[in-house]
Amino acid sequence: MAAMAAATQALGLSTSFASLSLQEPSKKLASLSSSASLGLRCNALKSCVAMGRRTVVASPVVRAVMAETAEALSPEMEERRTLEAWVKQQLPGGFAAARLNGTGRRKTAVARVVLVEGTGKIVINNRTAQDYLQGNPLWLQSVKYPLASLGYETKYDIIVRVEGGGLSAQAQAILLGVARALIVANAANRDPLKKQGLLTRDSRVVERKKYGLRKARKAPQYSKR
Repeated sequence: MAAMAAATQALGLSTSFASLSLQEPSKKLASLSSSASLGLRCNALKSCVAMGRRTVVASPVVRAVMAETAEALSPEMEERRTLEAWVKQQLPGGFAAARLNGTGRRKTAVARVVLVEGTGKIVINNRTAQDYLQGNPLWLQSVKYPLASLGYETKYDIIVRVEGGGLSAQAQAILLGVARALIVANAANRDPLKKQGLLTRDSRVVERKKYGLRKARKAPQYSKR
């Protein structure tokens, strides 16, 4: 405790912050008054680690404070919480209770899609499509294509929960899920979507590796002797 107090005083921190490790975890953030001072103290702690003074950050409570501070000050986390609250508001009964829903699959990716009346917003796993798909124009176009083909870009909001596979497979799974949800919304949408091949499930997957081969078909180099 004395070593921690000496280290914090050397950095210009208050002794009360050094005694933070002795407080209850539920009270650790209450003693830190403002986000500005919180950020300064975390920067000081990081500087202390860089100088090799590990006595200050040895306490797991202090590490928890630093982690929660970084999360609280992150604008990305704030936006994600806002989107999560919006999704819960739109789907009070969850994905299973939604009426306009569809499931799409591609490789090992599975996407559960729900359409709600809106303005064209797309939320994937409580994140914006631009953020989740890393701004890739091809993947973003794939997600929006079923709506764009019918002229519904600004008629529905898309809420997606997807897991498995990579981003490319997930984008194609979402495309199929959106197309199937549009059929639930209006059965007349089946013919135009089917003509464009948007209702066909792409069954191609990675071929399994074979015994005695390097990969699915690649054989080891032949050696005569």
